[in-house]
Amino acid sequence: MALLTLSNAQLAFGHVPLLDHAEFALEAAERIGLIGRNGAGKSSLLKILAGLERPDDGILQLQQGLKIAYVAQEPVLAPESTVFEAVRAGLAEVVALIDRYTHGDGDLDTLQGRIEAQDGWTWEQRVEETMHRLHLDPQARVGTLSGGVRKRVALAQALVTRPDVLLLDEPTNHLDLDAITWLEDLLLDFRGSVVTITHDRAFLDRVATRIVELDRGQLRSYPGNFSRYLVLKDEQLAQEAVISAKADKLLAQEEVWIRKGVEARRTRAQGRITRLERLREQRAQRREALGRVQMDVASGERSGKIVAELADVSKSFGGKPVVRDFTATILRGDKVGLIGPNGAGKTTLLKLILGELPADSGKVRQGANLQVAYFDQMREALQLDATLEDFISPGSEWIEIGKQRKHVKSYLGDFLFSPARATSPVRSLSGGERNRLLLARLFARPANVLVLDEPTNDLDIDTLELLEDLLQNYDGTVFLVSHDRTFLDNVVTSTIAFEGDGRWREYEGGVQDWLTQSRRASALAPAAAPAPRPARAEPAPAAPPAAARRKLSYKEQRELEGLPGLIASLEQEQAGLNTELADGSLYASDPGRAAQLASRAAAIEEELMAALERWEALGSL
Repeated sequence: MALLTLSNAQLAFGHVPLLDHAEFALEAAERIGLIGRNGAGKSSLLKILAGLERPDDGILQLQQGLKIAYVAQEPVLAPESTVFEAVRAGLAEVVALIDRYTHGDGDLDTLQGRIEAQDGWTWEQRVEETMHRLHLDPQARVGTLSGGVRKRVALAQALVTRPDVLLLDEPTNHLDLDAITWLEDLLLDFRGSVVTITHDRAFLDRVATRIVELDRGQLRSYPGNFSRYLVLKDEQLAQEAVISAKADKLLAQEEVWIRKGVEARRTRAQGRITRLERLREQRAQRREALGRVQMDVASGERSGKIVAELADVSKSFGGKPVVRDFTATILRGDKVGLIGPNGAGKTTLLKLILGELPADSGKVRQGANLQVAYFDQMREALQLDATLEDFISPGSEWIEIGKQRKHVKSYLGDFLFSPARATSPVRSLSGGERNRLLLARLFARPANVLVLDEPTNDLDIDTLELLEDLLQNYDGTVFLVSHDRTFLDNVVTSTIAFEGDGRWREYEGGVQDWLTQSRRASALAPAAAPAPRPARAEPAPAAPPAAARRKLSYKEQRELEGLPGLIASLEQEQAGLNTELADGSLYASDPGRAAQLASRAAAIEEELMAALERWEALGSL
């Protein structure tokens, strides 16, 4: 039996139906990724499931005694409270019951029964255990915390209630890569069911056992993770296109027939007229797939070949090194990703590269003719009371995009804002729509260097993919700060990663390349370390001339010959495991086997690295 069921749900804002007789059911131990376009109604649906809002029509049925916890996209926490007090707020009802019991306020037997039913006597221990598990400082003030830590506090407030169902709205926003991995592990270990709204495709691939898409008012279900959804969605859209084309062809034929004239009294003709009316009605009610954002960027004048050159650059604040001995050369056309924990100094490093902040030591040289445009993750550039068209093109109805002149309403239409909304205030937009508007303004400014700070927050997946295509084909230079691993892998040509104590290092490729190269560097570091100095100084023998290449022993030669076969075998086994795990339903149907396969997949990765390094070592002898 389903934990909760939503039947025949209807919800509309104005004339736009967000839920159109939609159906939804959540089973035990499911982890559902809820996806859809910005403004499609995902957050409204999640609030309906949480009981915080009601649909215009429809029925929500819950299993008796079902506990549901909801974590909002932007959690509301009292800034003056401590973390302990904020987490305890999740058990406010239990704490109030215990207070009433202590003061004899009401029937003590009834109060005791209600407290024991919620395991309330151990509430303090539950709060402490939850904070420890989520790595939270009980005495820290909420108002002093970063966005990522505040999100952990909100999760703790939800988890302390020991819910059967966890509802999460954009849980990865403001989290760095380590925190996102930690959240993935937390949800994989969670024994209840999860419904999460997120556009982080790598997160959905690892966590989700089912994808539910809110599409044109309907909830469509796709078993498996996000990669599986992509395959099934393509098949569904192809079928829809064929069915719609057949219906349109039949309608066109009937329209031609009716115009030729008909004897209405004939029963057969009257039936055909009735069918034509029905076809017209079905065509009018058909909700087409929403249009896609049309992005283009004004590239500005061509910059010099070198955008920035840094040599042994350092920067400290209050004695704390933020950047230490950093050296890099950024060329025109580079797409550079910056990754590191929140507060590591990514913004400081960017300002050093672009010459907006002086270095304490080292040399920084900027290239010629740089035109820089910024996308700000805090949306400080938004003018909430301005209309959309004034925000994009103040004082003018026309806008220049490269050599093309466009009307501002047409340009807004490229970013899926209808002409009717062009005069609406910015404050009326959702989070994803505000990000789309900022991108529209950014791309209208002539620039040969784009600085994008968390551009993917709140953007739907279709828009993310189009933004990826645009940046891949952009002639200028891009600096990208993001925690969206898939987005980084698809866009950047190199990655500057934080390695602790103010150290930053540049790696070729994206996040996965960085992880592979940094693991390999860590594995090879002990071998490259200098040998310890002997306790007693002995006279060193004269250095022999450069040693000739040592000949491989028979055993080493046999090992070298066998390594390609071993590597191929491991890669084949790894591919098989990934295929089996790709259908996320295995985590629900047989979690023990799923965990076993995941553990073996991780072990294969280590064996592959060891085999590759051994192959390289033997090949160099």
